[in-house]
Amino acid sequence: MKDIKKRTFQIISIGQRGDLPSKVFDITITLTILANIAAMLLGTFEEFNGYSQAFKLTELVTVFIFAIEYILRIWTADLLYPKLSPAKAKLRFLVSFDGVVDLLTIMPFVYLSGFIVFRILRVARIFHLFRINTGSDSFAVIVSVIIEKKNQIFSSLFIIIVLMIASSLGIYSAEHEAQPEAFDNAFSGMWWSISALLTVGYGDIYPITAGGRIMGMIIALLGVGVVAIPTGIISAGFVERYSKEANKEKGFTDLNELGEILADEKNGLAGMLISDIERDHGARVFMVIRDDLTIIARSELKIKKGDILIINSEKLKKH
Repeated sequence: MKDIKKRTFQIISIGQRGDLPSKVFDITITLTILANIAAMLLGTFEEFNGYSQAFKLTELVTVFIFAIEYILRIWTADLLYPKLSPAKAKLRFLVSFDGVVDLLTIMPFVYLSGFIVFRILRVARIFHLFRINTGSDSFAVIVSVIIEKKNQIFSSLFIIIVLMIASSLGIYSAEHEAQPEAFDNAFSGMWWSISALLTVGYGDIYPITAGGRIMGMIIALLGVGVVAIPTGIISAGFVERYSKEANKEKGFTDLNELGEILADEKNGLAGMLISDIERDHGARVFMVIRDDLTIIARSELKIKKGDILIINSEKLKKH
């Protein structure tokens, strides 16, 4: 049974080269997600009312496939989270993003389709599209950039919230007497402040007093900067990430990833060639400091006792 569970987990995980069943499963799930989303979207067009039964059948089949996948993922959750007990691993999956989306996709169709709130939750199935791109490098880059820049992004969002509240209070003070129905309290100006700060400007409510218009111009100008701050942070993160990737391809390494190690009798590096060290330890030696000399690491260079090796720090921790 353990072998069957392990093989099932391998198949429903992101496919690897050479694993045909896993690749077939990924393609099947991808097509199922697309078919499910297409049926939901096309079902909203009056022109396709004649195909409503076909759309319902498509939803039934695709949701059935989602249900089988959901059950299999719960069953193999202990392999996804090997450090947790089986019960805790299953609970961890159930409250994870994938687990919640899977449940919200299946639940409304199965037995709660009569309640409008649960019919609305069926829109959650659109998040299945993230699974299509989960294993790609581009998706990993996006996630890593957001994680790396999370503090800066949170700071920019905090600035946006402060400006939004300040502009809402300000426009209320300036426009309440002139437009009591449009700006009857501080929160009634929230919609206007958001549209102004994000430079959308729907025009459904707008200031008519001189003070309100001046404030509107200032807020609109601030909105340009508000939008530019998080955009610039994320853009800079992408540039940094791709620069690092390009440098790695060219053979360069971030200085933060370098460390030094002393060649002595304990680690047995003395007397070894650079090529032997890199082969045996899986590390890369960049240079050797010998007395007052700095020597570029060449494969035929022989290490002497007392030499200091500038080496990849991750490998340094392991050896």
